[in-house]
Amino acid sequence: MSEEEKFTYKIENVVATVVADIEEKMDLNVIARKYSDVEYNPERFPGLVMRIVEPKATILVFSTGKMVVTGMRRADEAETVVNDVIKRISDCKIKISNPVIIIQNIVASGDLKCSIDLNMAAVVMENSMYEPEVFPGLIFRMKEPKTVFLIFSTGKIVCTGGKTKEIVRDACEKLYYAVREYDVAREPGEEPVYEEEEMSFL
Repeated sequence: MSEEEKFTYKIENVVATVVADIEEKMDLNVIARKYSDVEYNPERFPGLVMRIVEPKATILVFSTGKMVVTGMRRADEAETVVNDVIKRISDCKIKISNPVIIIQNIVASGDLKCSIDLNMAAVVMENSMYEPEVFPGLIFRMKEPKTVFLIFSTGKIVCTGGKTKEIVRDACEKLYYAVREYDVAREPGEEPVYEEEEMSFL
């Protein structure tokens, strides 16, 4: 059985920050007037909201030349998205150049292919927290690679904090073995099947 068959995971969101060179603070009103598909309401939020259809992404643009990009499914899409944004801003006669892109966070969902005894996991797994009356999942902070997991009784997981897809994969694999080493994994037939937790917050 391959590692991919033992557990599954899928990248749901990639978040990147961008810093670009500008000669003076950008007038975001100029950009908002030129493009009908952007949102800018400085009374509610200081940044301009721009959406790119392909690859799909949402970009927050600030007058300082800083940006936040969210909604991507792959880290390598960031350069294409940012280049598109830079071109659109440049078309407004605003001088902006040399964007530096840093991937800040990758969020992935996954399945450990077993049920998890969350009460036991909270006792035996260090750096974990489980308060079922507040949230149905256990929060586990993995030190290496540095990531944070939400673990549900169904074996469904959410991984956040990784900065590359390799880190995400390594963390999910390490967790797969960890829940079995800690003896908190419950294979099919060991216990009644839990109802699947809602994952709608992704």
